[in-house]
Amino acid sequence: MEGLFLSHGEISLAHHGVLFLDELPEFNKSVIDVLRGPLEEKFVTINRLNASITYPCNFMLVASMNPCPCGYYGSKIRDCTCSEKQIKRYLSKISGPILDRIDIQVEVQGVTYQKLNSSATKIETSSKIRCRVNNARKLQIKRYKNYGIYSNSELTPMLIDKYCNLSSNCKNILQSAFEKLGLSARAYTRILKVARTIADLDNSEEIKIQHISEAIQYRNLDRKYWN
Repeated sequence: MEGLFLSHGEISLAHHGVLFLDELPEFNKSVIDVLRGPLEEKFVTINRLNASITYPCNFMLVASMNPCPCGYYGSKIRDCTCSEKQIKRYLSKISGPILDRIDIQVEVQGVTYQKLNSSATKIETSSKIRCRVNNARKLQIKRYKNYGIYSNSELTPMLIDKYCNLSSNCKNILQSAFEKLGLSARAYTRILKVARTIADLDNSEEIKIQHISEAIQYRNLDRKYWN
């Protein structure tokens, strides 16, 4: 799978949809870094000798990967068999600028038999999750109907100031995380957008401490494995 190719057509076909890249480090590093522009600008340009064509590509990027070639680096269940050099080479395919553009980073540990066999675990059903998501979408469409946008991800700096107001306690938490984690300006605004979305899913007009704290937690993975 080394050197998987991602075409401009596939990026454009994902316009207003989802672009899912499985086993992200198996793509060439240069191919992954090409996504930086489209993720920010929402369009992709193909330059040829006699022509230059621009296509729209406002998509949601979803990617999955293992933490190392064997898949067990950082696992609590099995020992990793990779060398330090192998792990570093594997992770280095994902650059800092790409990680900075991924709003939510989630680490999924292996599931134990005890957890699978537990009948006491309370699980939110897909239908309930769908209901919460649809309600949050309706809130955002109504909130931004006069601005020509449809979701929190499209918020401009001016609209962030208007709709992502934080209490003094929330500001202190965000400042502490910004300084401790060495976050960029891009990460700062993305945390605010994610916190706004978490609050919407919680049917809360106000961004509360638990919302901003959860949004910050989604920025920790790159510091754990790439620091």
